[in-house]
Amino acid sequence: MLSDRPYMRDHGFGQQTTSVLTWMICAIVACFVVQVLFITWFRVDVSQLFELTVQGVQAGKVWTLVSYGLMHDTSMYLHVIGNLLGLFFFGREILPYLGARRFLGVFSAAVIFGGLLWLATNWSHGGAVVGASAGVVALVVIFACLNPNQPITVLLFFILPVTLKPKWIAISLLAMDLFGFVFYEALGNRSPLGFAHSAHLGGMLTGWIYFRYVHAREWRTPDRAASVELPGWFKRAKQTPSTAAPAYKVNVSNREDLRAEVDRILDKINSEGFGALTVEEKRLLDDAREALGRR
Repeated sequence: MLSDRPYMRDHGFGQQTTSVLTWMICAIVACFVVQVLFITWFRVDVSQLFELTVQGVQAGKVWTLVSYGLMHDTSMYLHVIGNLLGLFFFGREILPYLGARRFLGVFSAAVIFGGLLWLATNWSHGGAVVGASAGVVALVVIFACLNPNQPITVLLFFILPVTLKPKWIAISLLAMDLFGFVFYEALGNRSPLGFAHSAHLGGMLTGWIYFRYVHAREWRTPDRAASVELPGWFKRAKQTPSTAAPAYKVNVSNREDLRAEVDRILDKINSEGFGALTVEEKRLLDDAREALGRR
């Protein structure tokens, strides 16, 4: 677990923030409240303007590839509650690894790719889809890749506590959605569970691709950028300020200087992810734990 790592234990400095995760949860809750209020007061279902449908995309409503992730089924409160719980519990564990911008980017990419796969599957069948499930299952897959054997306890049906390993949670979700996709959705039939299995599969694939080809490579080569990038001829030439770590040595015997440097490094983790740290910065975090942990 991230909190078990020596450089992320609480010693009273550089507290993590989850502002992006908080804003995402607030946005989903706000949209759900607006949906309920419009249905209650005006008898108008505003989700029809933002839900993803084949007819809507054909009519040019391309924004629904993103906006459908903010809408949820107002007739089933467990839909939005389940997504919010998954977003919170898995998101707070993954956010320090990815950083704010990358976390939001991966979640949005999962929603978009899940929507595209749903459109491809239902192009001739029609229908509509709402919900942030594609992004949430992407977080589940990334968490399972990061911590495959870490026991976690979940409430089955919000009542029965069950302890499972993340890899089995991800595998179970994959098996369930593959079954529903092959035997129901791909045939144009509604799944008994009411899930958009194709959207879930798109989200899972996005999470796995990110971990396999971006995150895992950065950990193998921590001082190099991710290999997935635009070719040089396609990039706009521009001057950017250097973000390299300072070339000075921090005096670990001076607690104030050490705290200031650790704060800078933790801010870098929050904004760019742990993979952006240099070998020297990782070593300094371990040294800081030893130095600041002494009584």
